[in-house]
Amino acid sequence: MSIQNEIKHLAKKFGIEGELLDFSVYTDGHINSTYRVTFESGELTEKYIVQGINTRVFKNPDELMENVVNVTKYLKDKIEESGKDSSRQCLEFLKADNGKYFLFYNEKCWRIYRFIDKSYTINYIKNRSFFENAGKAFGRFQRNLSGYPMETLHETIKDFHNTPKRVEALEASVAADVKGRAKEVENEIKFALDRKEDAKVLIGLYEEGLIPLRVTHNDTKLNNVLFDEETNKAICIIDLDTIMPGFSLYDFGDAIRFGGNTTKEDDADLDNVNISVELFKSYTKGFLSTCAKALTKAEVDHLAFSAKLMTYECGVRFLTDYLDGDVYFRTEYPGHNLVRARNQFKLVEEIENNLDKMNRIVEEIYLEAIK
Repeated sequence: MSIQNEIKHLAKKFGIEGELLDFSVYTDGHINSTYRVTFESGELTEKYIVQGINTRVFKNPDELMENVVNVTKYLKDKIEESGKDSSRQCLEFLKADNGKYFLFYNEKCWRIYRFIDKSYTINYIKNRSFFENAGKAFGRFQRNLSGYPMETLHETIKDFHNTPKRVEALEASVAADVKGRAKEVENEIKFALDRKEDAKVLIGLYEEGLIPLRVTHNDTKLNNVLFDEETNKAICIIDLDTIMPGFSLYDFGDAIRFGGNTTKEDDADLDNVNISVELFKSYTKGFLSTCAKALTKAEVDHLAFSAKLMTYECGVRFLTDYLDGDVYFRTEYPGHNLVRARNQFKLVEEIENNLDKMNRIVEEIYLEAIK
């Protein structure tokens, strides 16, 4: 069956009426199959996102969609309580004729949600204001979900950001050395294991009761923020599949890891790798402007550290995959994961060199935000 006919069939199952006018493939994501579709019924034209959920990665779509739908409904209520229009600030998923928000068809798992028109995503930072706006959006996400009932949230990918477990996995891969690569990366292994104690910091704070479990997005890349075409303001957080219980610092740190690097995460020229303190300042200003009062002091005090930690964790994962024979991350050429690992470890060093300055920036912005 052609994809057009598949989409027409799915539309009926999700209660969409009318004729399929057009569809286009979205290629930004690496996990799910995504299509933007337009249907016309009489004088009404509606756009939707049709997605095939990758059940190899997300093995329990029931739990996945329960997380996603419950969180979006909670966000919708919070937005409307503040007197604002939720239709452009929150995703709306359609219910299928099986009573669920997904269904299996042709051995695939599908879902549909309404497309937010006159919006766009970006894959790189055009200027500092875009990163500040992204920070505001993720800060609002944290603030609006600060009262969410955590006991109802499923862990859809176990130990996703459990940094000590990631280090244990690296040590196991070094010991197994299935591809005989450990000898050539002794320096990288030493770099990672020299910072082993850093991996325990956030979990230690949690065990002391200093930071809480929160609803975390866990993939805070810039292209998971929708911007309004007219205002260029960040309006909506998308790609909610990795929503799970976690630490707010995971989300903040990963955003800086991705957006604060002065080059791409797989740039082999390490002279290009640095942390942009100005971009860090912009994102922090946006983030704390919308959620400073919802965070604990320990969370605020570890914002800069979280950028180091999440960069370190990502480098550890790349190095582990390289030792294992490149079985997890998609690679474009031999040694791609090693290039990524070296890039991330260089960024860790640069963050370490700027950590005092970054901590001072956080403190100044925080004190201004809570006035």
